[in-house]
Amino acid sequence: MSNLLILGAGQYGMVANEIARTMKSYDSIDFLDDNNPDAIGKLNEFERFREDYDSAVVAIGNAELRLSFLDKLKSAGFNLPVLIHEKAYVAPSAAIEGGSFIEPLAVIHTDVKVGVGCIISAGTIINHNAVVSDGCHLNCGTIVESSAVVPERYRSDYGQDIK
Repeated sequence: MSNLLILGAGQYGMVANEIARTMKSYDSIDFLDDNNPDAIGKLNEFERFREDYDSAVVAIGNAELRLSFLDKLKSAGFNLPVLIHEKAYVAPSAAIEGGSFIEPLAVIHTDVKVGVGCIISAGTIINHNAVVSDGCHLNCGTIVESSAVVPERYRSDYGQDIK
């Protein structure tokens, strides 16, 4: 078991927390946030917590900020896990990079590549051989067609088809 630090205690932080809890892989899960009184510290204070938390993810909607903090966390020696809800399907041949999280009922199919720091929302389907580049957020019900390439930092609309 290990301890997880989630940067961002807003809506995405709550989602990341619930996903991490379904995984049953963490002894402790806590937040850093600049505005939430329940957080154990501020976003930029992550290095202070390195001794007590081996893993960290960034649950912030802004892709630039999310990727920037992921780079800083990695440089500070944190493990950047992939959070996958127990009710998501991820094909054994799919590759998902650190700091991404996969919500319930998402489907990540054969030979899909998901980059660093992506948020794959509930009900999203990424069909075989597709590539989702770093920092993307695919909203609920998005369908990525086979062999499509989603550009970096892309944010889909709800129920959008990506060709």
